[in-house]
Amino acid sequence: MNQWIESKPGKFGGKPCIKGTRISVEFILELMASGATKSDILRDYSQLTSEGLAAAIAYAAKSMKNEIVWDSNLAV
Repeated sequence: MNQWIESKPGKFGGKPCIKGTRISVEFILELMASGATKSDILRDYSQLTSEGLAAAIAYAAKSMKNEIVWDSNLAV
């Protein structure tokens, strides 16, 4: 994937995680959505580096670039 993010079938069901940790990209996004700042996350998860955190956010953004949203309210 990249130097910071890995996905292995036996680790969190293949969800992308920050290498060297058991912290998923999804978990990072959930923390941020609940109001945690980057500083909060780095303080609370000492095994996480600022580079790993930035890579998780970048990975999530890149994953959303090709996301297709269907409007089910449109008349056919």
